[in-house]
Amino acid sequence: MSEGRPPRRVLVANRGEIACRIIRTLDRMGVGSVAVFSDADAGAPHVRMAGDARRLGPAPAAESYLRADALVAAARDAGADAVHPGYGFLSEDASFAAAVEEAGLVFCGPTPDQIRAFGPKDSARALARAAGLPLLPASEPLDDPAAAPAAAAAVGYPVMVKSTTGGGGIGMAVCAGPGEVGEAVARAVRAGRSGAGPGRAYLERHVARARHVEVQIAGDGRGRVVALGDRDCSMQRRHQKVLEEAPAPGLADGLRSRLASWAVRLGESVAYRSVGTVEFLVDADSGEAFFLEVNTRLQVEHPVTEAVLGIDLVEW
Repeated sequence: MSEGRPPRRVLVANRGEIACRIIRTLDRMGVGSVAVFSDADAGAPHVRMAGDARRLGPAPAAESYLRADALVAAARDAGADAVHPGYGFLSEDASFAAAVEEAGLVFCGPTPDQIRAFGPKDSARALARAAGLPLLPASEPLDDPAAAPAAAAAVGYPVMVKSTTGGGGIGMAVCAGPGEVGEAVARAVRAGRSGAGPGRAYLERHVARARHVEVQIAGDGRGRVVALGDRDCSMQRRHQKVLEEAPAPGLADGLRSRLASWAVRLGESVAYRSVGTVEFLVDADSGEAFFLEVNTRLQVEHPVTEAVLGIDLVEW
């Protein structure tokens, strides 16, 4: 595949809504599509929509959609020259991205090193700090609950306990005093280990009236990064986003431009490739904003930005 040109055929390493959504864009671009399926999904819409389809294995995801070797083999067998991971499954798995590239295929996402660097929240914070982004006071990663009270006292109560790995609010808890923080860290460590992570947690200063604002970025992998607006996803239930608004309402123009410039600066610092989302916490009382994390993939909520800007992020 010539650099800068669309691939001829893309294997979509996913299922359901996101696979259908990617295939629609490939069809419009005149690019061939290859679906993958488990035995349970042989008749699913994404399989019927694609120009080609390959069986991965039995119904359990661990025996089908989470098998990097089967996905790479399917791409090769189908004559694909690129793989799009969608979201979920292996979309933020650096070893999968590396396996795709080692097979001589294009991975439609960030580089393996970028996925690896931004995945753990502590290393993402380190990159943000190096790029000059503002951060909430936080502890170093902890794996010993007994060390939590001293670390929390240094950060200042109330604190938010977070696992260094995983999303969706896994292991998160607000602690108002030393009597709560040890057990909260123990839970976060267990949650991290259950997700095959290192099982570490960290403590971050809690903001009582916080807004969650994210900036959509896209980079060409050579150092050029653009911000494609922002989204507010403050309305959540159990740390899961319920409502997305774009652009984020009620942000001062100065703050909106700072969020965009910070997101671009962070992306440029690693020559970010493909699309991603830089997430910030905005203190509704003080108006201050702080870096939270980076999602190195196409996000579930990407159509909100597309509807506002009239672009196709999958095509990008």
